[in-house]
Amino acid sequence: MDSIFSGLIQALYLLVNGDAEVYEVAILTIKVSGFATLLSVAIGVPVGLWLALKEFTGKRFFLSLINFGMGLPPVVVGLFVSLFLWRYGPLGILGLMYTVWAMIIAQAVIASPIVAGLSFAALSGLNPKLRLQLLSLGATEWQANWLLIKEAKLGLLAAVMAGFGGVVSEVGASMMVGGNIKGQTRVLTTATVMEVGKGNYDVALALSFVLLIVVYGIVALLTYLQNSGKRDSI
Repeated sequence: MDSIFSGLIQALYLLVNGDAEVYEVAILTIKVSGFATLLSVAIGVPVGLWLALKEFTGKRFFLSLINFGMGLPPVVVGLFVSLFLWRYGPLGILGLMYTVWAMIIAQAVIASPIVAGLSFAALSGLNPKLRLQLLSLGATEWQANWLLIKEAKLGLLAAVMAGFGGVVSEVGASMMVGGNIKGQTRVLTTATVMEVGKGNYDVALALSFVLLIVVYGIVALLTYLQNSGKRDSI
């Protein structure tokens, strides 16, 4: 208990005193996970909308793949992404291995099925006649889809939070494709693992608390947006 308390005190000390390295790692964590979440939303929400609105042969199989992807082990994602981005891989010519973009790609692959699956659940909960009613009133396909997305805002924001939580806490894939390079690809999770490996449990605890503070701040903001949307719909 004393070690946990001292770790919290050290975390607050690092934040208040503006430790440059901690701030650098924290900002990079927000950038990587933020871009990965945005990319997963750009992929997952349209896929969820398409699955919710369309009936086609093989839809259940496609949904099973989405559900399977929601539980895909991050280390497996890291392995496949590294094979693609490695020097002799299909995308090796891009030179993305051990860069921030490699981490964003890996995290987006992890989060996209989560966002797609929860978006499908949120949009499937709407009245199936709502879209037909919107179209009959003169709305275009794009307008009707956008209004459905706004109607399912609460569930979609929950999908975004779940996607963000899945990538910001990820370690294995980030280590494999990013390399945990100081000043370049080191984020809070990989830095924490490194400090544990070195036996610096006090520093690891401090970094963990910094990560929790960062995550809570972002989730609190999304929760506020979610609840404001709920009030607007009343």
